[in-house]
Amino acid sequence: MNIEGVDSMHEPETYDVVVLGAGPVGENVADRARAAGLAVAIVERELIGGECSYWACVPSKALLRPVLALDDARRVDGAREAVSAPVDAAAVFKRRNYYVGDWDDSGQADWIEGIGATLVRGHGRLDGPRRVVVATDSGNVTLTARHAVVICTGTRAALPDLPGMADARPWTNREATEATSVPRRLAVVGAGGVGVEMATAWQGLGSAVTLLVRGSGLLPRMEPFVGEYVARGLTDAGADVRTGVSVARLARDSDGPVRFELTDGSELEVDEILFATGRTPLTGDIGLETVGLTPGDWLEVDDTCRVRAVDEGWLYACGDANHRALLTHEGKYQARIAGDAIGARAAGEPLDTAPWGVHAATADHHAVPQVFFTDPEAAAVGLTAEQAERAGHRVQVVDVEIGDAVTGAKLHADGYRGRARMVVDADELFLLGVAFVGPSVAELLHSATIAVAGRVPISRLWHAVPCFPTISEVWLRLLEAYRDAGAA
Repeated sequence: MNIEGVDSMHEPETYDVVVLGAGPVGENVADRARAAGLAVAIVERELIGGECSYWACVPSKALLRPVLALDDARRVDGAREAVSAPVDAAAVFKRRNYYVGDWDDSGQADWIEGIGATLVRGHGRLDGPRRVVVATDSGNVTLTARHAVVICTGTRAALPDLPGMADARPWTNREATEATSVPRRLAVVGAGGVGVEMATAWQGLGSAVTLLVRGSGLLPRMEPFVGEYVARGLTDAGADVRTGVSVARLARDSDGPVRFELTDGSELEVDEILFATGRTPLTGDIGLETVGLTPGDWLEVDDTCRVRAVDEGWLYACGDANHRALLTHEGKYQARIAGDAIGARAAGEPLDTAPWGVHAATADHHAVPQVFFTDPEAAAVGLTAEQAERAGHRVQVVDVEIGDAVTGAKLHADGYRGRARMVVDADELFLLGVAFVGPSVAELLHSATIAVAGRVPISRLWHAVPCFPTISEVWLRLLEAYRDAGAA
């Protein structure tokens, strides 16, 4: 059923579950709740599929893949000679448009209808316990929930409060992923995932990119060496990477260039400036005040994603809104947990019947994987060495230079440059974290995630035999380095 808008005097509709937000997280909650036999309504004010599908994960990777494919070819003798032209930006934009469905969400709306859920298009707000009022084009629709309301409203780009910001009309991730022309000069502000990926993509598409980093390095939540490799890759590609600087003020006249001053006193002029300086929750106008919560806050949840501060356990929050891990795959993981928990509770069944396990802390506490499709790629799961030590673990750090030690890497790219690290709990003898940086390391990460999430003993990892000659043979080299260091 698809409610596009109804008369404002329409009688309240009652469902077992009402979901606010139809991005990938909300879709997964709806899918799991429907699988449990529950009646579900899902509310969305923008495009079905959310930020990830149209302005983040999908379009950014569609822009990046042609750039990285050419970079891969240029690293192999025999293929390098065949690369005689730059990336065709128009063709890249066409490919991007295909993968975002030309920003037409009818296919995803059909999917929601196909699972038997009701789609309500409009802006939904809580209106007291278990009650949601949706402002549609044709009036208000009131939805009530027998068992749960689930907030999956995500985040938006956070922009710093700087003089001249409004007049500068900066890009956020949205403008950066939906643009249809290549700016001659682009400044990117921010050293996190969005910043480094967009710097990589637009430098490859033909912009002269300046990456401005407030701190001392890139990707600061990863191992320091990862950011060092990524910075070197961007510099080698022609980008200007500046650390220890921030934007102080901006100016722009009409459609002319953006002029701005940095905190070190230098001045720059570019055609566009992208701020990738964090995210803020989209919880400011969803009626949190009607259930005793503060609008605009992150929502603290338990391991089934129930909001802790709300009595009777009917309100849940999954994905970015709970601030556990602002990553699509982690939000979808939480959605599966929440959907199964809602189904079990509605049926009066114990939670240990759910497939995600019994009484264990969920993986978004200790085994969060993340990949950034830079050149070289950056991938990590679990704790860095510094984080592990701060948490009180006695650790052993094992590093391997992938290009020196792994035949498969040498065959993959001439002069392969990359590094792998595993952080070992020296008392319990399992992995607390793993990090990789290098061409095509993203596909190594799931094996690391299994090892960290499953707390697989080092003694068992020896029996997980990597194929020769693949880059995954780095696992054997890491274990050998661990042994040679005199570990137990």
